[in-house]
Amino acid sequence: MMRSPVNKAPTDGDPEGPDGSGLPSVPHVHPASVVSALATLDAEKAGLEALAKAMAGPLGAAFDVAVATIQNSHGRVIITGMGKSGHVARKIAATLASTGTPAHYVHPAEASHGDLGMITTDDVIVALSWSGETVELRDLVEYSRRFDVPLIAFTSNPTSALASSASVVLNLPVAPEACPHGLAPTTSTLMQLALGDALAVALLQSRGFTALDFRQLHPGGKLGASLKFVRDVMRAGDAVPLVQSGTKMGAALVEMSAKGLGCVGVLSEDGSLAGIVTDGDLRRHMANDLAARTVDEIMTAAPRTVRPDQLASEALNILNARKITALLVVEDRAPVGVLHIHDLLLTGIA
Repeated sequence: MMRSPVNKAPTDGDPEGPDGSGLPSVPHVHPASVVSALATLDAEKAGLEALAKAMAGPLGAAFDVAVATIQNSHGRVIITGMGKSGHVARKIAATLASTGTPAHYVHPAEASHGDLGMITTDDVIVALSWSGETVELRDLVEYSRRFDVPLIAFTSNPTSALASSASVVLNLPVAPEACPHGLAPTTSTLMQLALGDALAVALLQSRGFTALDFRQLHPGGKLGASLKFVRDVMRAGDAVPLVQSGTKMGAALVEMSAKGLGCVGVLSEDGSLAGIVTDGDLRRHMANDLAARTVDEIMTAAPRTVRPDQLASEALNILNARKITALLVVEDRAPVGVLHIHDLLLTGIA
């Protein structure tokens, strides 16, 4: 006698199983280190959200006064802080300086041993102290009051000694540290850093600081390379492959080979650019009589060009978008140079 099939209870997972086995799927379990990292990021995210909420409220008014105070000064911004706040202060000073607001860091302990002489009455002091009770800041704060140097405080304690002496108090909201013991500065230093970035960007925008201004302060490294102009990188003079309109392709091929850039520009009688012959054009017109034909028959008329005063990074975007390796540089309709992808690679732009 045949038995009836047994009805199985449904599982919480896929009834067929992820592999068709009928077994329930098992949720992914993060290792303990990842769980810890996610908790840290959640805590710091909550701190930034609290800071943004405060900026939309009372902190915003004080922030606007701080920006105006720095804008109206005739000196530099002196950033100071002790411990972790000091490390953040150094970064804020570097960001301000690189975005058009002269600034430097003064160590509060060194200030008490002569470095107060670095601060003038034309300067503005920005002091970072989460508690507002950092002992090492005392002499520097007293100096600012004695010589009427504007003092902007980054602190979470609006009734602290630092806040009481400050011209402007940027009161940071209190948020739990990501440290499980609530001891290591984590969320608090991130909030200080974010507020410093906000200050630098607000000053940058208020002063109309442009990418070209940025280039003046960043001549080196990847940033400096990306802010070079086409004229700084292009090949000019005899290095530019050019032939006159009506030239036979045989002679044009000799010019292309001699300059080794895979292209040759074609000039009109008035010296303006009429077109360009590239390796791609050669492939499209490959035939036994190619050498006997004129460049006018083969060239791409009105090719894409760049100006000498364009950023080299912009030219790189054109090269990548069009999947080409060279661009002729034109000024007043006449070719004055050629820009090759290899030149961008050598200068660190590409």
